[in-house]
Amino acid sequence: MKTRLAFPKCAIAAFALITGFSATACTGTDVAEDGAWSPSRPIEMIAPAATGGGWDTLARTSTRLLDEAGLNDKQFRVINKPGAGGAIGWAYIAANSGDPHKLFVTSPPMLLVPMTGQAQNDYTEFTPIARLATDYMVYVVPGNSPIESFEEVAEQLRTRPGSFPVAGGSSPGSMDHVAVAGAALAVGAEPSDLNYVAFDGGGEAMTALLGGHVSMAVTGGGEATGLIESGKVKALAVSAPERIESMPDVPTLTELGYDFTFDIWRGVMAPGDLTDSQVDYYENLFSQLVELESWQTESARLGWVDSYLGAEDFQAFLDETNAEFAEILEEVGLARGSATS
Repeated sequence: MKTRLAFPKCAIAAFALITGFSATACTGTDVAEDGAWSPSRPIEMIAPAATGGGWDTLARTSTRLLDEAGLNDKQFRVINKPGAGGAIGWAYIAANSGDPHKLFVTSPPMLLVPMTGQAQNDYTEFTPIARLATDYMVYVVPGNSPIESFEEVAEQLRTRPGSFPVAGGSSPGSMDHVAVAGAALAVGAEPSDLNYVAFDGGGEAMTALLGGHVSMAVTGGGEATGLIESGKVKALAVSAPERIESMPDVPTLTELGYDFTFDIWRGVMAPGDLTDSQVDYYENLFSQLVELESWQTESARLGWVDSYLGAEDFQAFLDETNAEFAEILEEVGLARGSATS
């Protein structure tokens, strides 16, 4: 994370301190006498993917509940900036360093995509605000598929991976791809032989599955819940360490004998170079969000598990997880510069 500035980079603010004029004319400098900051205009919440996926769901759910509860001083506006596995949205945020009126939702691709050389901006350029929840991957096939178990999927991945296309909502080397590659390793298949088809977000991946263009899809549990309940898709396994409440009948990979788990942490970040008071405002806001009964209800419905971390702890978590992901990508030959990629 870039170092937080002790003072906003704005000459108008400095002038205001000397003359006594209000500093509100300067973007991001709405600081009260006690040093607290609050937004002066609507806040953009960027979802770096198309509608219907996990980022979009988190962005719209969190901001709607905050607005309904009246916890924020200014309303949120969700803006989708899809493309390049999230890189388009991250570039937009990076270009607005120091702007406290922009946030974005994030998850493992924020770490994974830059590692494969598909994004110019990595997590160290942004400001962690909070980790909100954890979700898990679910492996699904169309409701009318002849495949009834993950054991059958494992056989396909071992014997005819090229004829078994698997859809994911993130770019090669990113979250969904790693979730498939890790599972492939666990079942004794070769990850480099996978027929992984990347889409821009989980919504597009599920559309491809329902259209019969791929044999299986891997996506966050929250994104698939409605389709599973409707019978349009069948859930064969989840990547959780134990069965999850929202899908009690779906086995985990580990209980099927495949030693692999993968969790999707979900959080909020901001541009780099925010002041401490700006970070404090948003950290406090999202700490209140996770205490709302409405949030807890929605989380349960979507299969999200509470895993809140504040800004400082979220930063430490990102550093640790980044190191772990680097090892995984190297192992499966997906890291930038890997000899087997």
